[in-house]
Amino acid sequence: MSDSAPRRARVRAPELIGRGGWLNTGGKQYTLADLRGRIVILDFWTFCCVNCLHVLDELRELERKHRDTVVIIGVHSPKFVHEADHQAVVDAVERYGVEHPVLDDPELATWKQYAVRAWPTLVVIDPEGYVVAQHAGEGHAHAIERLVEELEAEHEAKGTLRRGDGPYVPPEPEPTTLRFPGKALLLPSGTFLVSDTTRHQLVELAEDGETVVRRIGSGTRGFTDGDARTASFNEPQGLALLEDGSVVVADTVNHALRRLDLATGEVTTLAGTGRQWWQGSATSGPAREVDLSSPWDVAWWNGKVWIAMAGVHQLWAYDPADDTVSVTAGTTNEGLVDGPGDQAWFAQPSGLAATPDRLWLADSETSALRWVDLDGAVHTAVGTGLFDFGHRDGAAEQALFQHPLGVTALPDGSVAVSDTYNHALRRYDPATGEVTTLATDLREPSDAVLVGGDIVVVESARHRLTRLRLPEEAVRVEGAAHRTQREATEVAPGALRLDVIFQAPAGQKLDTRYGPSTRLLVSSTPPELLRSGEGTGTDLSRTLELNPDVSEGVLHVSAMAASCDDDPANEYPACHVHQQDWGVPVRLVEGGADRLPLVLAGMDGPSMPEQN
Repeated sequence: MSDSAPRRARVRAPELIGRGGWLNTGGKQYTLADLRGRIVILDFWTFCCVNCLHVLDELRELERKHRDTVVIIGVHSPKFVHEADHQAVVDAVERYGVEHPVLDDPELATWKQYAVRAWPTLVVIDPEGYVVAQHAGEGHAHAIERLVEELEAEHEAKGTLRRGDGPYVPPEPEPTTLRFPGKALLLPSGTFLVSDTTRHQLVELAEDGETVVRRIGSGTRGFTDGDARTASFNEPQGLALLEDGSVVVADTVNHALRRLDLATGEVTTLAGTGRQWWQGSATSGPAREVDLSSPWDVAWWNGKVWIAMAGVHQLWAYDPADDTVSVTAGTTNEGLVDGPGDQAWFAQPSGLAATPDRLWLADSETSALRWVDLDGAVHTAVGTGLFDFGHRDGAAEQALFQHPLGVTALPDGSVAVSDTYNHALRRYDPATGEVTTLATDLREPSDAVLVGGDIVVVESARHRLTRLRLPEEAVRVEGAAHRTQREATEVAPGALRLDVIFQAPAGQKLDTRYGPSTRLLVSSTPPELLRSGEGTGTDLSRTLELNPDVSEGVLHVSAMAASCDDDPANEYPACHVHQQDWGVPVRLVEGGADRLPLVLAGMDGPSMPEQN
C-alpha cells in the first residue's frame, strides 16, 4: 500500500462456499483466487427480504459504471426453509433481474465465515483478496462507489488491478406468456388484469385466464407515463379498482402508485416521486411530492386506497378526495406488535383484502395474517413473530404460515391466504378461529381472486393463473413448525455492551446541522429479556441488562446515521442516510460474550483481527 493511500484494516477474505453452487456463470464454479485482481463486492441477501431487493436496485448503477473492475457476487443466505430450495433461488435470481453471479449457500456456510448478522450486508474485497469494508442495511451505494474509485486508483498504481469482462453469463430467456406474475384483478368485463412483474408490464387476459387480450407497458424498466405502448413500470405488483372504473397499480420498484385508464390504456402517476422514502422524509402531503417505499399491494377501503408499504413496514393511504398520501399504521420498526395504528409494528406487509369492517393483510416476514378495524387498530389472527413459521393447521394461536404474500376475502366471511413459501392456499375462519388448507402443490402462490364459485390463484413461479374449485372441505396436511436456521449468539446474562459500528465514508462526516445525526432503538422478544437498555437514544453504543431468568430471545436493534460531504466550500453538501434493522437471536449462557458488535458501516477492529 503506497504512503498516499488511506490506511485500512487488512483481513484476509474467507473462501466462498455454498452447497447450492453458482448461478449466472454459465455453469462455471469460482473461487476467490479466480477473482484476484478484481474488486469484489459480496452482497449477502435472501429473496424474501425487501431491504435486500432495495440493495439490488441500489447496486445496478455501480455495476454498470465499473463492470470492468468490479465483480458483484450475491451470496444467497436463506431465512425461510423454502429459500434453501435451489430452484427457488434460481427463480428469484431471474424474478428480480439479478445480473451478476450468485452463490447459493443454503447452509449459511459463507455467512458464518464472514460473521454476517443481518440481511442485507455488503462486504468489499480488494484486488489482493483482503476485506476492506463491511456495510449492513441500505443506503451505502455512494460510499461503496467512492471506495471502489479509491481502490481502482490504488491498485492501478500498484499493478494489482486486472480489468476485463466479469464472470456473469445471462440465462436463456423463457418464452412464457407471463413471467413471475405478482397480483391479479378481476375486471368488470370478466377478464383478468395481471401484474407481469418480471417483464415490467400489466397483461389483460381473457376469461379463460390464458389468452392475451393486451399488454400495457413497454416491457423495460422505467418510470414514464403514456399510452399502453410507451408507458413504463418497474416490477409492478398490487392492483385495485377505483370508484371511477380505473385501476391503481402498486409500481413497486418505482416507489409509486400509477393509474391505468382501462378504456384508453393511458397510464399516469397518482403518488410518489420515484425516490425511495428514508427516515426523516415527509410522512404525509401532496401525493406526487411524497416519497414512498416499495408499495406491494393496494386495496380500496373506506373511501381511500390503502397501501401495503412493504419497504418501511407500514400501511399508508392515498386519498383521492384531496390527492394526498399519509401513514395510517406502523412505526417503521420491523416486528409483530398489535394496538393503535401509530403504535403497531409490521414486517413487510405484502397483501391486502378489504371487507366492510376489516382490512386484512398478509404480513410476510412474520408469516402472519393480521387485520385493521374501523378505528384503525391492528390485530393479529395468525402468527407470532419474525422467526417462527411452518405449515400447521388447527387453532389460530398455534397455526403456522410461511411468508404469505396474498390474502383474499371469501363470501362466508373467512379469508384465503396465499401461503407463498408453503406452496399452498390456506383458509382462516374468524368464526371458529381455525386454519385449514384449501390446496397444495401450488408453486409460490402470491395472490388469488374469486370468480363465482372458483378461486383463481396467481402461481408466480409457474408463470400462470390456476383455477380451483373452492372446496367444501379442507385438504388435510401433516403439521410442520420451523424456526429461522440462524444460530443464536451466546451472550452472558447481566451487562451486555451493544456497539453499532459506523464510520462515515471517506470525504464525509456525521451531519449534525439539525441535532444528533444518529439514532439507536432497542427492544426485545420477549420484552422481559431486557431488564434495562430498551428504548430510543442518539448514542450508537449502549449497555443492556439481560435478565438471567430468560434463557433465550431476540434483540431488535434499529440504527440510523446521517453523513454529509465534508467540504466547507460546498454550500449544499450531498447527504446520505444509512439505516439497518437487526433481529439478533441470543441464548444466555454463563461465559457467553459480554459485547455485541453490529456493523452498520466500517470495520469492527476487535472482532476481526488482522490476518495474513
